[in-house]
Amino acid sequence: MSNPLLEPIHGVSLYDYATVSAKIASGIEQEAILKALGIENAIYEEASALWITRMQEDKDFVIITEFGKHYANTDNHPKLKDLKPEVSAEGAQNLEKLKSDRHFYEELCGARIAAYQYGYDGSQWILDNYGITLGEFQNVAMQWAEVSTAEAIGEDVEQVHYWSSFQQQKQAEYAQKFASEQGGNIGDDVEF
Repeated sequence: MSNPLLEPIHGVSLYDYATVSAKIASGIEQEAILKALGIENAIYEEASALWITRMQEDKDFVIITEFGKHYANTDNHPKLKDLKPEVSAEGAQNLEKLKSDRHFYEELCGARIAAYQYGYDGSQWILDNYGITLGEFQNVAMQWAEVSTAEAIGEDVEQVHYWSSFQQQKQAEYAQKFASEQGGNIGDDVEF
């Protein structure tokens, strides 16, 4: 039995919508994406608005769950898989490391959070320092989220705690770095 909430809107499937979202987040122009998909901007804009409405009305989170699965699988979209953002050699190496090295992934998650706390755009900071776009980072984040979910479901408490602690440690290290760059925290000179 198919779910009517997952039916395409104006020919735009949820997989199309998730992939377009990921490609835009990775820095590819919407016009190029829609051309490759074979749809006009006006049709996509209306379909996009309706997908958002469906997600907001879906109390069982079926659509957002499927969206997440599709978002993590955008490299296999039949019409859009060949659309790739321009990435430097260093950015490509860092992206591959992000996919395979969980320590590196968790470190950058902590750095991004700390950057936002200190008034930086965390996603831009990662792009500037590692050449990884927001879309690429989010795509990898979906892959690591599946691993984290499997650990939590399997009740591997030690692993869950380890990664949480590691990310918090890195967040604190980067917070100290960003505070130093900004001349310190407001309460650094207070002694008790």
